[in-house]
Amino acid sequence: MADRGCPLEAVPLPAEVRESLAELELELSEGDITQKGYEKKRAKLLARYIPLIQGVDPSLQAENRMPAPSQTTAAVPKQQKPRPTSSRDERFRSDVHTEAVQAALAKYKERKMPMPSKRRSVLVHSSVETYTPPDTSSASEDEGSLRRPGRLTSTPLQSHSNIEPWLDRVIQGSSTSSSASSTSSHPGGRPAAAPTAAATTLTGPAAHAHLDVHSAPPDVTTGLGELSHRERPQLASVRGVARGYSGSVLETAGGKLWSRSLKLAYTLLNKLTSKNEPLLKPGDRVALVFPNSDPVMFMVAFYGCLLADLVPVPIEVPLTRKDAGSQQVGFLLGSCGVTLALTTDACQKGLPKAQTGEVATFKGWPPLSWLVIDGKHLTKPPKDWRPQTQDAGAGTAYIEYKTSKEGSTVGVTVSHASLLAQCQALTQACGYSEAETLTNVLDFKRDAGLWHGVLTSVMNRMHVISIPYALMKVNPLSWIQKVCSYKARAALVKSRDMHWSLLAQRGQRDVSLSSLRVLIVADGANPWSISSCDAFLNVFQSRGLRPEVICPCATSPEALTVAIRRPPDLGGPPPKKAVLSMNGLSFGVIRVDTEEKLSVLTVQDVGQVLPGADVCVVKVEGAPYLCKTDEVGELCVSSTTTGTAYYGLLGITKSVFETVPVTAGGMPVSDRPFTRTGLLGFIGPDNLVFVVGKLDGLMVVGVRRHSADDIVATALAVEPMKFVYRGRIAVFSVTVLHDDRIVLVAEQRPDASEEDSFQWMSRVLQAIDSIHQVGVYCLALVPANTLPKAPLGGIHISETKQRFLEGMLHPCNVLMCPHTCVTNLPKPRQKQPEVGPASMIVGNLVAGKRIAQASGRELAHLEDSDQARKFLFLPDVLQWRAHTTPDHPLFLLLNAKGSVTSTATCVQLHKKAERVAAALMEKARLGTGDHVALVYPPGVDLIAAFYGCLYCGCVPVTVRPPHPQNLTTTLPTVKMIVEVSKSACVLTTQAIMRLLKSKDAAAAVDIRTWPTILDTDDIPKKKVANIFRPPSPDVLAYLDFSVSTTGILAGVKMSHAATSALCRSIKLQCELYPSRQIAICLDPYCGLGFALWCLCSVYSGHQSVLVPPLELESNVSLWLSAVSQYKARVTFCSYSVMEMCTKGLGAQTGVLRVPPGVPLQAFLRWLRTAPPLLPQMKGVNLSCVRTCMVVAEERPRIALTQSFSKLFKDLGLPARAVSTTFGCRVNVAICLQGTAGPDPTTVYVDMRALRHDRVRLVERGSPHSLPLTESGKILPGVKVIIAHTETKGPLGDSHLGEIWVSSPHNATGYYTGYGEEALHADHFSARLSFGDTQTIWARTGYLGFLRRTELTDASGERHDALYVVGSLDETLELRGMRYHPIDIETSVVRAHRSIAECAVFTWTNLLVVVVELDGLERDALDLVALVTNVVLEEHHLVVGVVVIVDPGVIPINSRGEKQRMHLRDGFLADQLDPIYVAYNM
Repeated sequence: MADRGCPLEAVPLPAEVRESLAELELELSEGDITQKGYEKKRAKLLARYIPLIQGVDPSLQAENRMPAPSQTTAAVPKQQKPRPTSSRDERFRSDVHTEAVQAALAKYKERKMPMPSKRRSVLVHSSVETYTPPDTSSASEDEGSLRRPGRLTSTPLQSHSNIEPWLDRVIQGSSTSSSASSTSSHPGGRPAAAPTAAATTLTGPAAHAHLDVHSAPPDVTTGLGELSHRERPQLASVRGVARGYSGSVLETAGGKLWSRSLKLAYTLLNKLTSKNEPLLKPGDRVALVFPNSDPVMFMVAFYGCLLADLVPVPIEVPLTRKDAGSQQVGFLLGSCGVTLALTTDACQKGLPKAQTGEVATFKGWPPLSWLVIDGKHLTKPPKDWRPQTQDAGAGTAYIEYKTSKEGSTVGVTVSHASLLAQCQALTQACGYSEAETLTNVLDFKRDAGLWHGVLTSVMNRMHVISIPYALMKVNPLSWIQKVCSYKARAALVKSRDMHWSLLAQRGQRDVSLSSLRVLIVADGANPWSISSCDAFLNVFQSRGLRPEVICPCATSPEALTVAIRRPPDLGGPPPKKAVLSMNGLSFGVIRVDTEEKLSVLTVQDVGQVLPGADVCVVKVEGAPYLCKTDEVGELCVSSTTTGTAYYGLLGITKSVFETVPVTAGGMPVSDRPFTRTGLLGFIGPDNLVFVVGKLDGLMVVGVRRHSADDIVATALAVEPMKFVYRGRIAVFSVTVLHDDRIVLVAEQRPDASEEDSFQWMSRVLQAIDSIHQVGVYCLALVPANTLPKAPLGGIHISETKQRFLEGMLHPCNVLMCPHTCVTNLPKPRQKQPEVGPASMIVGNLVAGKRIAQASGRELAHLEDSDQARKFLFLPDVLQWRAHTTPDHPLFLLLNAKGSVTSTATCVQLHKKAERVAAALMEKARLGTGDHVALVYPPGVDLIAAFYGCLYCGCVPVTVRPPHPQNLTTTLPTVKMIVEVSKSACVLTTQAIMRLLKSKDAAAAVDIRTWPTILDTDDIPKKKVANIFRPPSPDVLAYLDFSVSTTGILAGVKMSHAATSALCRSIKLQCELYPSRQIAICLDPYCGLGFALWCLCSVYSGHQSVLVPPLELESNVSLWLSAVSQYKARVTFCSYSVMEMCTKGLGAQTGVLRVPPGVPLQAFLRWLRTAPPLLPQMKGVNLSCVRTCMVVAEERPRIALTQSFSKLFKDLGLPARAVSTTFGCRVNVAICLQGTAGPDPTTVYVDMRALRHDRVRLVERGSPHSLPLTESGKILPGVKVIIAHTETKGPLGDSHLGEIWVSSPHNATGYYTGYGEEALHADHFSARLSFGDTQTIWARTGYLGFLRRTELTDASGERHDALYVVGSLDETLELRGMRYHPIDIETSVVRAHRSIAECAVFTWTNLLVVVVELDGLERDALDLVALVTNVVLEEHHLVVGVVVIVDPGVIPINSRGEKQRMHLRDGFLADQLDPIYVAYNM
């Protein structure tokens, strides 16, 4: 470094010159003299000595005080050796451990794991050239570990019961302090002149080497350089100590600390006001915000607060508004009532600013005033002002922050008495003496860095050289060079610093550590510190380092210094090490092992407890019982040197700081309370303390305990390590399914390939499994430099864990292993043999409950039989209406603009139908009973073609036309329906006919095999000679084809009798008359949608306003505008339509509504001129709606219907209007709310009981509760019963079974072209196995239950509610239980805001979850763990495969139902183009 051989040290200066220089230096630091004046006076003082200095030219002396940049930069490369990539991380590994890992991995060689697949775009890395390597500092300094016991008393310290006010005595008399570090700029644009022992009087503005590190703001980061001071220990002068000088004149460095601190104390107490009141009162808390590069200003602030009787709360410098853990620090400041923050000028300039130029308010922080404490900002106190003397009593001296395992930040209060006792105990334990030099690499704001480097050093008038973390990163040898050049007697380091210097020491010959008397290893409690100590000793023993010098110590925020190894000259016992069985440790017991074994942990002792302290080991969980001597437990200390409380947290303070350990018999061990240290360990021979881990790093999996540090060590021993960064590995546990699960996160190098990384991950899993006998739940690799960093390097563990749980980690590789490590799943269900039927049924009771049977109103009571006979055939009804009310409008079709594109009166529809019938008989030469496919867009032409077929005796089959932009997938379905239905002719429009015969169509299907295709656009006006009248009502009227959600194409046969019965039931339920208007927004191709669109208007005579759902894509408000415009009392829609309106109109209901008091015309005029939020908007009023029914063949979607009701309540939609219908293949309309009868009821059932085919009613909000809403009222003429799925016997009320239905409008059977009707015969003609065995039922294939409610229906009877649970075909049989996909999907969609949609299915016993990602592709891998977690937690299922796809990939049918089997086929055929596929192990 540029500090060697300083010319001023060569000549001894007379005492009076040294005194004058010290005074001059003090004047400059106090701001009483300018830089120019200082240099002038200094040059004058030294003029006569300058020629004597090593023959240096006097003109160069100024430059010598501050080395030239070239000198500095030249020094850098020499120390900053590029670290070889193959170098081994000695902190974490030993050769034995590596061999153990290699041996473990050898067992797994043959195992193959499926690699996840990833879309290429996700793999894009920044190029290696443009890449900044991340900080490879240690794995988090706060990573934790394990546990054990004993009791120990050290020689008591001489007690000082009547301690004088010690602070002013010590500071005034101290020649201390600091630092080889401060680069923060001080007033006058010169480097900080740090008070650094008496020798400072010689050096003036100290030589300072400025080393640029990275591009962070130089004034705020953890320090970017080193300020070296020439210290002459033998010149340590003390203010007020007679050495022939006047005390008033001599103010050395110690004096400077005193005067500056005094100045600050005066300013804090007297110059800060708020509303003419002093801002601070004694005892108030003050935040200290100082960078790691400025120990001088920190000490001034710390001691200034102590002098003013204020409580300093040192915290880290917040660099951005989103620093890891910054919000929790803010909560601590708020709870401490902090209103003022002290900082330096340079640091304040580097803080994030608001637009006003003030320091920004950080998230979660209280409002703070910022005070810069550089000299010019402070006021000099009057000569006679002295701070109040404080007693070293129980009052709080300072508060140190501590971050818990969960990420919350608490403040540990340390009293004046504890602070003094700690300093005295450390002085005695370490043998500190006056004028000794201490090199400190630790953070001086907290922990051992504060206790040794700021407090004990001042008490003992020692010299301290502080090395900032940023300098260590640039020059890892800097601390060793300082020890060497200053002949330091003591050094304070961490294992990381020893490890770094090992990597950088090659080629350094002139290094000697023989001056070191004590080398304190502050994190000696970490199990892997022993390897760092051993490796360091091996290298530096030849350079003067003595083995007994290395003194590991154990510290904790609560107990401060717990134990420290004493050098032998201070009477410490010889050091020991313990080789322990890792398996034994995981059960909390000590079992000595041999180093040859694979799974052992070698730990070193951390010496004995501090003088005057007692230590014992207590059980970790439950009451603080003493551990046995071979057990691991939490170390507890009873001493005057510990912290006193968690600030403001009385409850946990009592359990941590006032623990009373008890023996097995329940007797207290001591009458003094003990403090829990958070360290796990045991007491060894010679009363030596051994620490095996920390409570914060403890992970309890099953009954075994594992240390995060041990897992890190194993991961680091897996070779090759060239795919991830060594020091950037985090291990923590997350609770999933009532147990801790281990998660390992590492930063991946940018040049690592996908295959290499996956290989490394697989090997890590195998190594941990073999050595620790525990499974890793999730292993994630993230891009380099993306893990949140702790303030002084390492990984911020709790923040990393938080990001993992919130899905904000953005990994680039994930490997989940739930199958191997989740071992606490409930046992799979074993199905028990059922009770025989005879013992179950008595009269109308089953197993003691009323038989679950219900029916709609009787048709006979509702309608006279003459009318029923007259309306038996729909063609007859149409002819009758055309004759009696020819001009009555039946249909009205709207387009996207809301204008009417076509209408049909009774007579117009009749004539159009006649023309179609004539064309079919003449052009297509079709006969009675031939099948005709109707391929039309939604409209009046489709309805006319349907009745045309009935007029000539043909059987119509409605088919959805192919999508012109998607012929390859939609046209084959059209072709299949035409073939399966054996259609002899296709009726369509000219445009679709051209499409069916186009070149594009030829690529998708064989167009030569189409039957006759007729277009009905220009057929001539012709009458049919005689309209066909079926010989019997049971003749087939039409075929209803649709694709089920399980992907099966099925057609059902509907007779004329069933068709008219269906129309009659709907008419009665909805009170439909010719004077009514209803709005229909459904697809007209199958099920109830077809019946409402084509059949009901003709039968009942009401007017139907037809809104094709496709038109809503260009005008989402079309349906609701139509309902409002035509004042429809009844309207029908599908779930997809409702979802479109909810999403598209949710934010704009206010715009749709006409403001009160505004004329409609004026509002419409405003809309035309207003900015277009939605096209063609009108003032919408939905108060006319009496019932809005969602047509569905599934369990009601309560969340969607409720949000729709809430959203459109503003537009007048009545709260009770929205309801659902239920129908299926065998009967398209079983339930329909209608206009009369009680409102639909909702019950809550236990989802776990449903898996066992049981219904257990629970209260709303109960755990695992699932809301189910009644699917409308049972239609007139319909009977429903609940039957057992296997025995086919009737079930009781509120029992889950298959819904069976009997009604005049049941379909008569399936229609397939392959003669498979017999296979499904029991779907339409099932009989109960006992009870009423005569009635013929149709099986719906849906699970549900009936429940008698307290409500009464229109007939005065108690109302029976039918609840649909889900389709039997879609249920997943897993682990012996029955799961409904929708339940799993609902849980998954809730797991993360980026999940737009989800579908699940099974594939070879594996549960596959397909998730649509509505976000950036980099978020894709976050979802893998979240999806796995939520399904495990809520459904006790292990997800086998997670597939992440783009939005819109999950196929949905026209009713808004997911086509899960289509999706499964696409997955197996590799057609989904997934973003990522994760195979969980």
